Amino acid sequence: MVDLQTSAGVIGIDVEGEGAIPILFLHGVGSDKSVWKGQLEHFGRHRRAIAIDYPGYGESAFLPDATREDFARAAWAALDALDIDEAHVCGLSLGGVVAIAMHAAAPDRCRSLIIADSFAAHPQGQAIYDRSIAASSDMRGLAEARIGALMANQDPTVRGQVIETMSRIDPEAYRLGARAVWLADQRERAAAIRTPTLVICGDEDAITPPALSEELANLIPGAALDIIAGASHLANLDKPAEFNAAIDAFLARIETR
Repeated sequence: MVDLQTSAGVIGIDVEGEGAIPILFLHGVGSDKSVWKGQLEHFGRHRRAIAIDYPGYGESAFLPDATREDFARAAWAALDALDIDEAHVCGLSLGGVVAIAMHAAAPDRCRSLIIADSFAAHPQGQAIYDRSIAASSDMRGLAEARIGALMANQDPTVRGQVIETMSRIDPEAYRLGARAVWLADQRERAAAIRTPTLVICGDEDAITPPALSEELANLIPGAALDIIAGASHLANLDKPAEFNAAIDAFLARIETR
């Protein structure tokens, strides 16, 4: 865990492992890089696995009026600072939105995209954004109210960690993140993707339902779709073994082509 000085400012970053094509993990609007601890441990056994905080989140420097494009630039800047030219990019929720923006900015640097519990455009995005902004003055209250929708996992330790992480987010950074995700419409960008893509969604996700992942997979030519049984919005925490296995199988297919 380090603070990395980049062309986009200080970025909080966790890195595990070496070898093979690196994989970058991008967190959701109510989280930070710590949500990927299990994935860094798993994928770090065979490749460099990286998780970053967006500007204003975790250990990254705040950027006034940051947009999803700024989040994408920060992610590329972090990889530049690590001398990584090409990576698999895996994002959950807001992270999926940022992954699509990263691809739009530098498609040749994306070895693949893995978009989990996300969308190209959310039909209820404005309403979710409005509710998020209204509740953002009390991040702990928001976290406690949302945990049931975020997770199917009933482990009190895991749920407590999610609540604590969300409670620590700067409200202004959260509001910028909410704007970046819920008001996104990247249908044209998704349709232009020609990079190998895996779309993942928990079958119990009521925040970004499987229908939105199906729509996204249909927009992206050749995209694979994996619906994980028993997982909700934070599929990587609800069903980590299944989440990791889906990515392992996908990477094995595309890296042996």
